[in-house]
Amino acid sequence: MNIQGLDYNTKRERLVLPEYGREIQKMVDHAVQLPTKEERQQCAATIVGIMERMSPQNRENPEYKQKLWDHLALMSNFQLDIDWPFDVTSAQQINSKPEPLGYPMTQIPVRHYGKLIFEVLEKLKTMPPSPERDELARITANQMKQSLLQWSHGSCDDEKVVADMARFTDGNIQLDLNTFRFEKISEKELRRRKK
Repeated sequence: MNIQGLDYNTKRERLVLPEYGREIQKMVDHAVQLPTKEERQQCAATIVGIMERMSPQNRENPEYKQKLWDHLALMSNFQLDIDWPFDVTSAQQINSKPEPLGYPMTQIPVRHYGKLIFEVLEKLKTMPPSPERDELARITANQMKQSLLQWSHGSCDDEKVVADMARFTDGNIQLDLNTFRFEKISEKELRRRKK
């Protein structure tokens, strides 16, 4: 369908700062092409005034005017030849994207337990028998059960948690289901964790 005079935003030039809209961008483009410096200066001040009225809640911020003039410089691609009331040379930093953060991808045997559980299991392998190790094993086993419940759609088997703990600690931690009791996990708590 081709209707004369109808165009879509996807066909238009991409906006530098979309929060100000296409009409402000058109005003900036018009200001850049004005013939005299006085006209450009007056037009730039008017545009900044309109931009300020678009978000009055930020007026209390001491650097707000600087930010508006920086945005004007960005929208004009630094082509607006006026006497800038603020230094806009650092405005390019506003539009720059940060370097992507490296994501540490470590291989873990079972993803539903998570990396931290496997770090604790490694620590449990080397700990000598003590009340501290028993307490850490208890906390870890309960967390493993909660993780298993959360990521396996509510099905969990105590024997599986005990077997996984023995397997991933190379047999150093053997929980006896006759004496070891897992903490109760309510349905409400399980639903809250899944959200």
